[in-house]
Amino acid sequence: MTGQTAEIGVIGGSGLYRFLDDPASLTVDTPYGEPSDTLTVAELEGRRVAFLPRHGSRHTIPPHRINYRANLWALHALGVERVLAPCAVGSLRAEHAPGTVVVCDQFVDRTRGRADTFFDGPEVAHLSSADPYCAELRPLAVQAARDAGMAVRDGGTMAVVNGPRFSTRAESRWFSGQGWDVVGMTQYPEVVLARELGMCYVTLSLVTDYDVGLEHDDSVSAVTQEEVIAVFNRNMPKLREALRRLIAAAPARRGCGCAAGAPGTLTH
Repeated sequence: MTGQTAEIGVIGGSGLYRFLDDPASLTVDTPYGEPSDTLTVAELEGRRVAFLPRHGSRHTIPPHRINYRANLWALHALGVERVLAPCAVGSLRAEHAPGTVVVCDQFVDRTRGRADTFFDGPEVAHLSSADPYCAELRPLAVQAARDAGMAVRDGGTMAVVNGPRFSTRAESRWFSGQGWDVVGMTQYPEVVLARELGMCYVTLSLVTDYDVGLEHDDSVSAVTQEEVIAVFNRNMPKLREALRRLIAAAPARRGCGCAAGAPGTLTH
């Protein structure tokens, strides 16, 4: 690894693999193994930005196999203080149509078996995750997406499922009946690992489809991977613009409590 650093990190999903222009490639070693791929660093909107493809540059890593700890540690090792995390989600509510961006403020973890903390002994610490998303970045993300011409929902709860399969109709109806807004596969443990390292985290969750149990309507067709990627790619220009605007709008100095809310200092 070189001495290059970044202040903002973008963890991208499908279609964002070439987010930065003329980037420098960096290989970062971590105590938790290899990140999903090589990191790229470049200047964007006057800021040093690092990009990491969440599923690998060829989309070869399914959500339950992502090395989330290595990914977040690698960004932290570069000096990243803020993580912007766009992702594709299914809608659990009729009013969240495909193409809508939901800037979530809550999540519900429905995953299993994922390595979800840096404090797994002998160092022990307990993270307060009552408000997992950065209070300073969230309103900036809402405005950035609106200015980019996207339909936006300010706030919402994401049900995070293990994947790689999509939900059954019964599961989807249950999620919707709980009052949750969208369903995805990657927010957990990404967001809590960022907070354990004292980094801010915000998601721009792009709705790509209506989940199959929406409104107890069995006429909603089953989602396919090809459909998700196609809708995500159609909205890519606006999502890129929203990310650029958010990067430009982020204050030079953080005014939130994300760093103060980190549970402790890691020694390795």
